[in-house]
Amino acid sequence: MRRKRMLFNIAAHAFLIILCIIWLVPFFWLIMQSFRREPGQFIDTFFPKSYTFDNYIRLFTETNVINFSRMFANTFVIAVFTCIISTFFVLSVSYCTSRLKFRFRRPYMNMALILNLFPGFMSMIAVYFILKALGLTEGSMIPIALIIVFSAGSGTQFYVMKGYMDTIPRALDEAAALDGCSRWQIFTRITLPLSKPMIVYQVITSFMVPWVDFIFARIIVRAESRYYTVAIGLWSMLEREYVWDWYTRFCAGAVLISIPISILFMFTQKYYREAMSGGVKG
Repeated sequence: MRRKRMLFNIAAHAFLIILCIIWLVPFFWLIMQSFRREPGQFIDTFFPKSYTFDNYIRLFTETNVINFSRMFANTFVIAVFTCIISTFFVLSVSYCTSRLKFRFRRPYMNMALILNLFPGFMSMIAVYFILKALGLTEGSMIPIALIIVFSAGSGTQFYVMKGYMDTIPRALDEAAALDGCSRWQIFTRITLPLSKPMIVYQVITSFMVPWVDFIFARIIVRAESRYYTVAIGLWSMLEREYVWDWYTRFCAGAVLISIPISILFMFTQKYYREAMSGGVKG
């Protein structure tokens, strides 16, 4: 039995190692291509023949065709505001649906569940015309329109956070209320500190939405290259007239846009290890 268990463990670990290699190969290949000296999107070898750092330099210096630095700044600003607004919306709705009893609570939860069954891009035409009627699709109002689009619907994404808040003992709220705490004080001093792991999850997912979204950004921004996001910029690099010169810089840009997400995760990962502290004694 011990030998069989050892063989099973070896086979399981070997299988997991193979899966990790398969998963990491595309990322390793992308990093190598970002340092490739040869232009064009097709090469006859897996490893580049020569390497250079010019792809990263030219990505930020050659701004006459595609201004990647401006796209990066646009996306970063939109992501920060979207993260703040979306996280506040989700936390507020989750707390209300988890702790408060009010009229139409159950119908609202059912409606949110049904809406989440449909992909968001089904409403893109209606959303665009609403924003256009409000004058948010022209000029400097485009970033505001993107922030609204990315964060306005986050209030329906509360089910995961609500499920976590449901696990927090209600006796803590009752004890705080007996001590004279208001609803806001219970929310900020008890519920939020105990929900740190899920708050980190929400912050990361909210921050990632503007980085990976292409459909809504493309429809709202249209041909306003000054307000392009990184998703639109990377897509533009692969167009027929640019792909030969910009393909390796596309790979460099794809590597760079992963840095903010990685930094955010590294900064907040310690909260993943935090469980609910304290408890009810009696």
